[in-house]
Amino acid sequence: MWTRAWAPGMGVTDCHVHVNPLWEMRPEARALMASHPALAPGFERLLREPRAFLDLLDRAGVERAVLVNYVAPEVIGYTERANDFVRDYAREDPERLVAVGSVLPTRKDAGAETRRLLTQGGLRGIKLHPPHQLFAPNGYLDGKLPGLREIYAACEELGAPVIVHTGTSIFPGARNRFGEPLLVEDVAVDFPRLTIVLAHGGRPLWTDQALFLARRFPRVYLEVSSVPPSRLLDYFPALDKIPDQVLYGSDWPGPGVKDLGENLSAIRSLPLPGGLLEKMLETNPLKVFPRRGPL
Repeated sequence: MWTRAWAPGMGVTDCHVHVNPLWEMRPEARALMASHPALAPGFERLLREPRAFLDLLDRAGVERAVLVNYVAPEVIGYTERANDFVRDYAREDPERLVAVGSVLPTRKDAGAETRRLLTQGGLRGIKLHPPHQLFAPNGYLDGKLPGLREIYAACEELGAPVIVHTGTSIFPGARNRFGEPLLVEDVAVDFPRLTIVLAHGGRPLWTDQALFLARRFPRVYLEVSSVPPSRLLDYFPALDKIPDQVLYGSDWPGPGVKDLGENLSAIRSLPLPGGLLEKMLETNPLKVFPRRGPL
């Protein structure tokens, strides 16, 4: 395991980074990513060598990264092997690399598998991507997806966060109606002790809904990845109303996010209300993804 001693004042957590098994992507999904500058030749080395990625975090001024993986064989191509990938990857430095994986609610043992991954499989949270996994986040209400209720219940019981993609996706086959944040309201009502992260804050169509949910429910966090820093206050002009529930994330290497360090620097330059910047970069992420011990 490789570690680095961090100087005082360094404590940024990027709550949404895509270090995924890119080789599992469907050809049409991979084609969409092919022209991205971050995916230049050599990028796959970062996916196979965690130490190289840790060096990248050092250069960007990021202490910890939440590695968001999920299972979506029909739209993206990722299989359950993504859980093993992120588990093994994060072992290089589990203090700095936070492993997040996924369980499809169509599994007959969805609840048991969620518990196994969180207690024995090295995962720190569960990611749901409704537009890519092709179900509504409240799809358990009509009884057709009992496994989804089991996933939420297991995470609530174990104190593990559920990250829910909210907002749109342009990947072939994505069903964007499932990305509306208000669909998550039922989950927050039915599982009041569950920590829910609204990835991307519903951008670009439903940012008001995401903000509303965070203001209504104290355990719902608004995460701002994939929102261009220059547009952050346009999308969320009332961000100061939920200072304790905002999380920083980049969505690197997603479309529009060229560089981890540049994205962070742009966020730091914004005229955010006093204390909000430190909370979203350092303090709030520790409530959702607490440290396992001192670095």
